[in-house]
Amino acid sequence: MRVFLASIPLDGAKVVVVGAGEPALAKLRLFLNSPAELVWFTPDGDPAALETPRTAPTPIARIPDAADLNGARLVFIALHDVALARRIAETARQAGAQVNLVDQPAFSDFHTPALIDRDEVVVAVATGGNAPILARDLRSRIEAVLPQGVASVARLAGELRGAVKDAIPDFLDRRRFWERAFRSPAADLAAEGRMAEARREMVRLLNVAASPRDEAAQGIVHIVGAGPGDPELLTLKALRALQDADVIIHDKLVSPQVLDRARRDAKRIYVGKARGDHSVPQEQIEQLMIEEARAGHRVVRLKGGDPFVFGRGGEELEAVRAAGIEAIVVPGITAALACAASTGLPLTHRDHAQAVTFVTGQPKPGGQAADWVRLAAPNHTLAVYMGAGQAEEIASSLIAAGRDGATPVAVVENGSRPDQRIFKGQLDDLTALVARMDLTGPALLFIGETAALAIADDERALIEAAA
Repeated sequence: MRVFLASIPLDGAKVVVVGAGEPALAKLRLFLNSPAELVWFTPDGDPAALETPRTAPTPIARIPDAADLNGARLVFIALHDVALARRIAETARQAGAQVNLVDQPAFSDFHTPALIDRDEVVVAVATGGNAPILARDLRSRIEAVLPQGVASVARLAGELRGAVKDAIPDFLDRRRFWERAFRSPAADLAAEGRMAEARREMVRLLNVAASPRDEAAQGIVHIVGAGPGDPELLTLKALRALQDADVIIHDKLVSPQVLDRARRDAKRIYVGKARGDHSVPQEQIEQLMIEEARAGHRVVRLKGGDPFVFGRGGEELEAVRAAGIEAIVVPGITAALACAASTGLPLTHRDHAQAVTFVTGQPKPGGQAADWVRLAAPNHTLAVYMGAGQAEEIASSLIAAGRDGATPVAVVENGSRPDQRIFKGQLDDLTALVARMDLTGPALLFIGETAALAIADDERALIEAAA
C-alpha cells in the first residue's frame, strides 16, 4: 500500500481554500455540504460569478496570513503563481495544517482522492496523485452500484450502535449481527427511505440475536426487471440487487451477459419457460421464492424486460406478500422500448402515431381476447409481445377490424442484442414475413405507421456501404 486514506472528522474543522479558478472551485464544492468551517481566499482575482456556487462563503480577496491559517485542519491552494502558492503552503504548515497544492503532488502533504459522497458514507479512490483521471473513472464505476440511500442505512446503524453493544457484549457475535443486519430487509427498507419500518426490523433482528431462542431471520424478495438482454441497459438498482443476492431465480429471457453482472457465489436457479414448455409451473416458482426467503436469503427473481409488462410479476408479488414476506419491485426496460430505440422506430410520432399500445399475442387460456376493433385504429402503434406464433391470426383480425392491409409492420428479433435482426413489410404480408425470418429468439411485432421509420437489416447494410 503506497498511500493511506485517513477518515478526517469535519465537524468543527476549519478548511481553507485559496484560489479563484476552477481548480479551487472544485475543492470548494467538496465541502459545501459538510459541517466544516469553510474559508475562501482569492488573491488571484475575482471568481467567475456564474461558476461560483450560491452557497459558497464570501471570497476574501487577499493573500491569507498566519492568523488566517491558524487552527486550519486542511488547506487547499490552487494558484498559477507557484512561488506564492509554496509560500502560503509553508505558512499553513507552520500553523499545523495539512496542505494540498493542486497539480503539485510532490509539494503536497496529501492528495485529494476521487470521492463518492453519501453523507455518512464516503468512499474514496486514490492513485497517489499519479492518475487523477483514472481515479475519477473508477469512482464513476463504484458510484453506479452504491445506492443513494446508503447513508440512511449508516445513520440507522449509528442510532442503534449503543443498543447493539449493550445487547450483544461479545465482539465476534456483534460483528455477525451487523453482517446479517446489513444484508437483511432492514437495510433495503432504510435505503428506500422507509426508516420506521427499517428500525422495527432492525430491532427485531437485535432481539432475535440477543435471545437464546433459535428464530430464523426472514429474507426478502426483489422482483427485478433484467431488461432486453444488453447488460448496459440494466438499471443501477437492478445491478445492486444482483450483486447483493444470495439466490437468483431467473428466466430463459435473461441473457448470460446480464447474469455475469451478478454476485459470483449466488445460488442460481433456472426456471425458464418457452411457448408450450413450462418446465417449472408458475405456482412452483412462487413457492420457490417464498421458501428461499423464509430460509433467510436475499432472493432476486430476475425476469426479462420489465416484471410488470407481460411478465407475471404481479402474480408473484401477490404470492410473496400473501406469505408475509417483504418484496421490492425493481423495474426494467421493457422489450418494446429497447427494440424501438435500437432500430430507430419511434413508438409515437406527431405525424404518424398519437398512441401506442402494448398487447400480448398469447392471452391467458380461457381469458379475454384482445379487442382488435379498438386496436385497429389508424395513427396508432401496436407493440405485440409473444405474437410471432400468432402472426396470421393477428394480421387477419386487424384487417377484419378495418386496419389497412398496407399498414407498415416490423419484426424485431433479439432486440438490443448483438444478434438483433429486423425485417419490415406490411400487415397483409406479416405471416410470410415471420416465416422468412425463421425466428429462433424472442421477437416483437410492431404494427403501425411508425414501423416504416425503422431501419431494417437490408437498409442498414446499404447505409453502412454508403458511409
